[in-house]
Amino acid sequence: MNAMADASTLTLPTILLVDDEEHALNAMRMALEDDFDCLCALNADEAEALMEENFVQVVICDQRMPGRSGVDFLSAVRDRWPETVRIIITGYAETQDMIAAINDAGIYQLITKPWHPDQLIMMAKNAADLFRLNRDHERMSLEMRFLTRSVEHKLAEKRKALREGLGFEKILRSANSPMNPVVAQARQFASFDVSVMIVGEEGTGKAEMARAIHYGSLRSDRAYHEVNVVGVDDRILEIELFGHKRGAVPNLQTNGVGLLQKADRGTLFLNGVESLSPRMQLQLQQVAMEGVFRPVGGHESLRTGTRLIAGASRDLRAEVEAGNFRADLFYALAQTTLHVPPLRARLSDLPLLAQEMLFEAAARHGKIVHGLCEDAVDFLKRYHWPGNLRELENEVLRMLIFAQDAVLGPELISRHILQAAPSEAGREPGVDAVLADTGSLKERVEQIEMRILRETLTRLRWNKSRAASELGLSRVGLRAKIERYGIEEPRKAGMPDDEEE
Repeated sequence: MNAMADASTLTLPTILLVDDEEHALNAMRMALEDDFDCLCALNADEAEALMEENFVQVVICDQRMPGRSGVDFLSAVRDRWPETVRIIITGYAETQDMIAAINDAGIYQLITKPWHPDQLIMMAKNAADLFRLNRDHERMSLEMRFLTRSVEHKLAEKRKALREGLGFEKILRSANSPMNPVVAQARQFASFDVSVMIVGEEGTGKAEMARAIHYGSLRSDRAYHEVNVVGVDDRILEIELFGHKRGAVPNLQTNGVGLLQKADRGTLFLNGVESLSPRMQLQLQQVAMEGVFRPVGGHESLRTGTRLIAGASRDLRAEVEAGNFRADLFYALAQTTLHVPPLRARLSDLPLLAQEMLFEAAARHGKIVHGLCEDAVDFLKRYHWPGNLRELENEVLRMLIFAQDAVLGPELISRHILQAAPSEAGREPGVDAVLADTGSLKERVEQIEMRILRETLTRLRWNKSRAASELGLSRVGLRAKIERYGIEEPRKAGMPDDEEE
């Protein structure tokens, strides 16, 4: 009996892949076969026959097919097998009517071609998790029929949070990403009710990691709150964290509930703790070590069962040794420590991150794109990204704004990124660094000249006539410099070649 139970737990979820192009069908199957039991069909009729014979949790279907379209087939699936999670793939700019039809079909997710294997795997796993959660929700609803309405509300909130992908699956990374051991460590921390200090540069995703730890913990059905304390006045921060009694704050004649009460038995993420004043460090030390605090204007201490997760942009051990940060507070907040690497240390993740950021921005702004070409990604990977994920997100948004084609090319990238060339340490020395570097005047001038040439040619799509005119060179002189520096024209995917004339 136990052996049969163990075998059932190892059964892979079944996914149905539908596409009239056999090579596309094989590509999807190869990407998903390690995690799913894959069924393949070349049209809607074959797919419907497989649905009748198998217990299918997820369907991924291409939109444009002979006979019935993807939307028509998935609408039929919704009517006959409503629990099956439905995903559609399209490589075309869809009309408003088509988008409305997709919504009417109750389709869970739309994937735009060309899709990335890691993106497809993550989407399919999330869909399988959603199927399982829906089944679990139905079972639990029956078991909890006679429980109070508040319990049912909390269950719905938890299900909503999981569906929105607030856990570790939301942290995008490649198969061999440097983030993988960090996430594995964070999963371990999540399962223990201890404080966590998340250390990483600004913009590396510390808040996202804190949310994932919360939703991966036993507190996931409780409240999660976060606050960035950098630059916040002590008085305002006290009111925000501890709440206040009536009359303690001008113009506020009612009691105010602080985040430590709102997050009771849940999680509170305090980002930027390195900027806390000595006064706030002392007050938080009482919270972190004793679980007590006093509202502003109050005379009695209150208790809280909040789990604290702290974020810092640098390791605070040096600040503790220098006497700038309380040692007792540091060790109370850093029962466990997690180091999130900067983007320049995880450039293998950049293609997936950039594509996902692009698709999210395109969806927000209603602009249809198919992705970034390889040359654009190569240029983005040369840059050292001092602003990390936030800077990358801003750059991708900027490219989207100026894009005229569905596939975004390197000519859309900002000039300072196009001019970047990685050093041995993986960082791009800025112009000031080049000027201050050792070497002859000629060598340092040539470094800057080479970057300007590469940036100008890329931005003008290798139209040498325009580049020569802009740089004040003859075409012969420009060709000589290109050959001298060994600058090669990239092969532009999906981009028309520009003539020199």
